[in-house]
Amino acid sequence: MNQTVWTRLDLVARGLFPFALTLLLVMGGMVPLRVPDLSPIIPSLGLISIYYWVIYRPDLMPGWAVFLLGFIQDLLGGGPLGIHALVFLLMAATVGAQRRFLATGSFTLVWALFLPVAAISFLLIWLLYCLNLGMLIDPRSAMFQYMTTVAVYPCLAWLFAQAQRALLR
Repeated sequence: MNQTVWTRLDLVARGLFPFALTLLLVMGGMVPLRVPDLSPIIPSLGLISIYYWVIYRPDLMPGWAVFLLGFIQDLLGGGPLGIHALVFLLMAATVGAQRRFLATGSFTLVWALFLPVAAISFLLIWLLYCLNLGMLIDPRSAMFQYMTTVAVYPCLAWLFAQAQRALLR
């Protein structure tokens, strides 16, 4: 059967949805809000989104997309290029290796395993920034950002699940 242009466009949009949503979340997390001392506690929305989509729709969040999202976060954040790209790729590869176990697990299990994955990700980002600067920097902002990221995960995961159901229709 010959597909119409609208059907093909719909399929492309559904295939790009996780990447586009994550890109919007990465860009939204970088918007300066002009609130004093807010930037160190803004959650890493890109990390949450990549974690979720690598578990539930890895076909729509390939490695090149994860790398590009991390690279864009580095560009927008003004930090050294490649840090988030590397950490996002390592996180996606680790989670992807356990995908079968995680995809069939309960929400509580997936969230419980997000805690150490996010902790290791933030630790790596902090260590790479320290290595790049050649000195130890205060880890408190990374810890606060980790805590807000873990706290926001359930809300975003619920929204992603609703979006995923809508994509399957």
